[in-house]
Amino acid sequence: MEVVYTGLHQTPEQIVEAAIQEDADGVGLSVLSGAHMTLFKKVLELLQAKEASDIVVFGGGIIPEDDIQPLKDMGVAHVFTPGATTTEIVDWVTSNVEAH
Repeated sequence: MEVVYTGLHQTPEQIVEAAIQEDADGVGLSVLSGAHMTLFKKVLELLQAKEASDIVVFGGGIIPEDDIQPLKDMGVAHVFTPGATTTEIVDWVTSNVEAH
C-alpha cells in the first residue's frame, strides 16, 4: 500500500480532499487534541457528501474508552489507543482496507 501523509493540523476538508484526490482506500487519523468526536464525525460527513463513504476511516490517539463505541457507531472502522503496536496497526489495515 502507498501511504500519503498530509501533515499536522489538517482540517477535515483538507483530509477528505486529499483522500479523494489520491483515490485512497482508507483514511487513518491520529488525534491527540481531544477533538476526536468532532473531527471523525466531520470527516465521515464530508466523505458521505462527496459520495466517498466507501473509504475506510480508522484512527487513534488519546481517546477515552467511553468514546470508542460512539465513534464506531458513527462509522469509524477501528480505534487504536495508546500502546497499540505498529504490527497490530499494520495487520489491521492489511486485513480491513482493501487496496484496488
